[in-house]
Amino acid sequence: MKPGGIDRSRAAALLRGACSMGAQRHTSRIESAAPGKTAKSVMKDLSGTEWLWGRQVVLETLAAGRRKVGRVCMNCAAHGGEIERIRSLAAERGAPVVPADEGELDVLCRGGNHQGVAAAVSSYPYVELESIAAAGPDALIVVLDHIQDPQNLGSILRTAECAGATGVVIAKDRAVGVTPSAVRASAGASEYAHVARVVNIARSLRELRDAGFSVVGLESVPEAEVHTEADLSGPIALVVGGEDRGVSRLAREACDVVVRIPIFGRVGSLNAGVAFGIAIYEILRQRKNRGA
Repeated sequence: MKPGGIDRSRAAALLRGACSMGAQRHTSRIESAAPGKTAKSVMKDLSGTEWLWGRQVVLETLAAGRRKVGRVCMNCAAHGGEIERIRSLAAERGAPVVPADEGELDVLCRGGNHQGVAAAVSSYPYVELESIAAAGPDALIVVLDHIQDPQNLGSILRTAECAGATGVVIAKDRAVGVTPSAVRASAGASEYAHVARVVNIARSLRELRDAGFSVVGLESVPEAEVHTEADLSGPIALVVGGEDRGVSRLAREACDVVVRIPIFGRVGSLNAGVAFGIAIYEILRQRKNRGA
């Protein structure tokens, strides 16, 4: 290794250590990298394992306790309250904390802003639609009609969690999943959210409507009601359209009502995550007023 360079062999060893998680063989020992293996090639060997990074993300992942954590790689120079909390939670979860320098963390996190800490974790724990559809009369489900940007998904998951949404529904195809980038954008809120992946969004909306939900589309179309004037009472499935085409025709046909956020400037529409945030808090406002 050149002076000041990245020890890719050791970074590869840290990556290989995560492989044991899938086989239920957790260990704090740093394994030797296979001859000729680089960090990039070892990454391809990981099955059912992904890396999350950033202090808040790793902290919330450990606190939520929904994923298996194979190991936490941490810069020895990292310090502060969040770092101590991460160490404590890792010990509670039986996840070894392994030292790693900045260069090694850069390799593990593929250049992401890791803030001195990363964790090897199991895949995201998706749930079934039926489990969130049976939440009761105050259920509030967010249905994302083919959101493709992980930053938008992360932002929506964070807002949904803050608003106390029951769950989030996303499409399996032509849509982003809860990837490490989306987790990062959510500041770890994704780890508390209950996310279901479905094959057909329109069919899932019809199933929710049959289960007693009012299906509310969020779309700026002429026939849409202003969001503050619509009746948003009872169990609601709020449909948010994708970045390019909005709510699809089939999904819109499954809606009981379509609402819009008024636009007063020259730009014709809001970002999907921003529009969603305004709409979901209007639902909460109406619920609070009815209960007052």
